Amino acid sequence: MRTRFLERAGGRVAYDVTGPEDGRPVILVHGMGDTRATFRLLGPRLARAGYRVAAMDVRGYGESSADWPSYDVVPIGEDVLALARVLGGPAIVVGHSIGCASAVWAAAREPGLVAELVLIGSFSGDTPIKSWMRLASRAVGRNPYLWSMFLRSSYPTARPADFDDHLRAIRTNLREPGRAAALRAQIEVSLAGVVTRYPEVRCPALVVMGTKDRDFADPAAEARSIAAKLGGPAALLLVEGAGHYPHAEMPEATAKGILAALDHGPPAGRFGDGPAMGCAEVTA
Repeated sequence: MRTRFLERAGGRVAYDVTGPEDGRPVILVHGMGDTRATFRLLGPRLARAGYRVAAMDVRGYGESSADWPSYDVVPIGEDVLALARVLGGPAIVVGHSIGCASAVWAAAREPGLVAELVLIGSFSGDTPIKSWMRLASRAVGRNPYLWSMFLRSSYPTARPADFDDHLRAIRTNLREPGRAAALRAQIEVSLAGVVTRYPEVRCPALVVMGTKDRDFADPAAEARSIAAKLGGPAALLLVEGAGHYPHAEMPEATAKGILAALDHGPPAGRFGDGPAMGCAEVTA
């Protein structure tokens, strides 16, 4: 796949595009300390289903520029919107982890450019991040090898055949000048200003959560809280046995659930007492 570059104030954002030219555009936004390669198993499945898939390296990572004035949620969300314009119209935005915050911000900021959301391993904001987790993140964020070991622990049930190669690539990328600084900056990012925008999101959304995601005391409850806050139709996909990376740990089940939601819309029925217009729960 040919790497393309989106020129932005302060640097350039790398991305690649697969799938038919006339397919509905999908933008993949990875989480901290990662690259667009985290979607290497999900992206091709979406492309084969007829979607035009653009996987981006978030600023600071992969082939994107390393040194930026900010690695916060909002500027990354602005990068997402800029890429949606390049792709020619409203896009389905798939976010993972902290990438979900930028996806939510983009959908709230310019609803005409975000047709649907898929939020994988997102945060509701209801449960504060434990202090020990913040300290642990700061510690491992200073060492590419420790960070790769942290990623290894996020796959509790299964690992892709190329998992070790993927971790080596992550370590190599983080050792490049400026990359580790981007990771450390993202670790300190606050999501407080973004979670309040959940009710502003009116487009259809799918919340995807691994049932063994160790980032949360109760992953299913966390996902239900997010779905209940969203202001538009929402559905919930629980990926049985997966951790924080269901799209890479259980790619077939995750892709099947995502494609069902994108092709047919959120299942009918109301979920919870929040503003969501309709949410149903599916276990893969």
